[in-house]
Amino acid sequence: MTGDRPLLGILLMTGFAAIAPGMDAFAKLAGEAIPVGQILAFRFGIQTLVLVPLALGLGALVRQSGKAILLHAVRAALILAATGCFFSALRFMPMADAIAIFFVEPFILTLLGAVFLGETIGWRRLLACAIGFAGALLVIRPSFGDLGAIALLPLATAVFFALYMVLTRKVAKALHPVALQAWTALAAAVLILPLLAVFEGSGIQPLDAVMPQGAYWAFLVGVGATATLSHLLLSGALRFAPAATIAPLQYLEIVSATLLGLMLFGDFPDRQTLIGIAVIVTSGIYVFLRERDLGRRPAPPP
Repeated sequence: MTGDRPLLGILLMTGFAAIAPGMDAFAKLAGEAIPVGQILAFRFGIQTLVLVPLALGLGALVRQSGKAILLHAVRAALILAATGCFFSALRFMPMADAIAIFFVEPFILTLLGAVFLGETIGWRRLLACAIGFAGALLVIRPSFGDLGAIALLPLATAVFFALYMVLTRKVAKALHPVALQAWTALAAAVLILPLLAVFEGSGIQPLDAVMPQGAYWAFLVGVGATATLSHLLLSGALRFAPAATIAPLQYLEIVSATLLGLMLFGDFPDRQTLIGIAVIVTSGIYVFLRERDLGRRPAPPP
């Protein structure tokens, strides 16, 4: 790490938490008329156009081995699946509810770390994970009654993203953070763009691209721009402060998502959802603090 500057890292992470839900808001607005696959193409396409030249300028975009390219492709497929599930959920669910359910991801990552990375999990963290999942059920239950299986899409997002993070742990130390995100965005764009070409005119709504009209161009550009800016802030935060310091700040996303949802869509979490969010946040922060106390580096925030 290039010299710890915790205050700067905290400020950058706070900026990330404030801006990242903007991507979700733009995706929700675009989703009224634009297929989710097309939104994904803009999200990763714009990130590729910005981050690949930036990584080249930093001298960080080094040639990758065949094994590394395959790993980037698998990671890209997982992040595409995660983002696609989440953007699909946003068409029907309030932003704060969807993000709160997604935040069971640290608990899933903790369990996957034990299965795939051989990490030891004590009973305290297992209990915290169980309580966190109970909090998620409080958020899911009313949505499930109204929307059915759609309410489970943020949970699917959390599973795909946790798998993505397990693989990211294997490559993160070998690459500059900007280069890592550039390779991910490039691989995701390479995967999604041919799919849109193949399914054009097919009538399969998620992948049958349309010509955006009026404000929808701005919504699509907004998805890519806010995704790129927020992840640059995240890379900077991880560069200047330990993950254990900044990871709990990711829960500020729920606050900014709630405010955006209220201002743009008139959505506000009900009492049961707020209780569920509080349970998830409390359990998640405990897991992060426990990781730090055990001397392990918690996974970087999503």
